[in-house]
Amino acid sequence: MRKKSRVLVVDDDDLLRLCLADWLKKDGYRTDTACNGEEALAKLQTSTFDLLLVDIVMPVMDGIGLLENVRAEDPDVPIVMMTAHGSIDSAVDAMKKGASDYLQKPFDPRQLWNRIEQAEEKRRLVEEHRNVKQQLERLSLPFELLGRSRSMLEVFDLIDAVAPTDSTVLISGESGTGKEMVAREVHRRSRRASGPFIAVNFFIAVNFGALPESLAESELFGHEKGAFTGAIALKKGVMELANGGTLFLDEIGDAAPKIQIDLLRVLEERRFFRLGGNQPVDVDIRIVAATNRPLEKAIADGNFRSDLYYRLNVVRINVPPLRDRRDDIPVLADKFLREFSADMKKGVAAISPETARILATYDWPGNVRELKNAIERAVVVAKGSRIIPEDLPVQVEKPQDGASQGTTLEAIEKAHIAATLAREDWNISRAAELLGIDRSTLYAKIKKYDLAKA
Repeated sequence: MRKKSRVLVVDDDDLLRLCLADWLKKDGYRTDTACNGEEALAKLQTSTFDLLLVDIVMPVMDGIGLLENVRAEDPDVPIVMMTAHGSIDSAVDAMKKGASDYLQKPFDPRQLWNRIEQAEEKRRLVEEHRNVKQQLERLSLPFELLGRSRSMLEVFDLIDAVAPTDSTVLISGESGTGKEMVAREVHRRSRRASGPFIAVNFFIAVNFGALPESLAESELFGHEKGAFTGAIALKKGVMELANGGTLFLDEIGDAAPKIQIDLLRVLEERRFFRLGGNQPVDVDIRIVAATNRPLEKAIADGNFRSDLYYRLNVVRINVPPLRDRRDDIPVLADKFLREFSADMKKGVAAISPETARILATYDWPGNVRELKNAIERAVVVAKGSRIIPEDLPVQVEKPQDGASQGTTLEAIEKAHIAATLAREDWNISRAAELLGIDRSTLYAKIKKYDLAKA
């Protein structure tokens, strides 16, 4: 049975307010009351309600004022307005400002139940639409971010929460886990999606560690003509090129000390100076940074500024290594297989059971990137319609002792069952036959390991 909604009754008429609350309680609703809009707002600061029943004419703050305040924070919560005879114009105004419905006093209790049920149904449909939209967005994730494990669902939830904001994000995780994919997904779902996404890798792409400091600053902030030998024209840096969009600072832990100071200033002021320039350049950018090593240790070692760390670490997203989310291996492997088989126009359509077992138990030190490369290589060399162990890279097929061992027998069994189910598209009969068990045993193990179809 569905749990009844929590309703806030707001009316300055003491008798009517208490009667309404009593009616609702008798019908199973959980209720609270307020005598005016100001008191209602105070309760909304500390409690959550599924529906508001609000009188229009009240002292201190009337119903219209309460409606406007609530809608500024929550566009979806149902608000049913109550109006006395002769105040229909106010009710119409309330509907234009976002009220869900209105009741004219005096009203029959049946009218009240009808309005509440309609408001609840509308809210349910809004929530269903939001959930469907979220699921569709997750289906459109890049292959590298696919997954159904609990740790990846937490990553998806954080992306959902932070993307619509302008908050600075720090993404942590080992090399190859898909940190840049997370950054791109945050950008894609943000209000800056139509703007540029500029990625800077402090260690590889720009190789700041190997460049003279002046050239490193030039790459990031740009330079004026004549700023240094060889600066024959004005050049915009990546900071300026990212204006209106997102700047992704990959491997931020490798940034030089002077660059760290400059980045801190940009985070604080949203402006910088080109090298050799004396006029500030204002930028509207969102900064997303990533690191594959603990910045806390770098701070302790004196290699990273703590003030910059706290500016970057507003919202932290940790991307787990593949060995800690083995349930996702068969999903990712199957997606990569389909992608590469289609691109190469090869008829490689499946992964053999033994190959699936190897994939599920190997520790993947290179994470998703290594898995993707392994499947690509296997599709290239495969001679039949299935990938067999011999098609895998040698370090995956025949790892050194201990390199591909699951932590426990249960972990290996869980991974093997998940891989078989994924390969057979969750056909329980075929999967059970391949695993050598009956359907009821397979169902029991699916429940035991909390497996779910992707």
